[in-house]
Amino acid sequence: MRFEIMRLDDVDGTPVDSTVVDAASVNRIVQQAAAIGQRLWIRPAESSAS
Repeated sequence: MRFEIMRLDDVDGTPVDSTVVDAASVNRIVQQAAAIGQRLWIRPAESSAS
């Protein structure tokens, strides 16, 4: 499963940038964000039709 992770602005909470990662990478990214106080929004990524 893949997830979209959006980094949120510290002031107003609007998304600043986003990336799509696999489930195995989510924990590492969350730990890094927590270490520096970064706000994230994580949701399942939309699957692309093939």
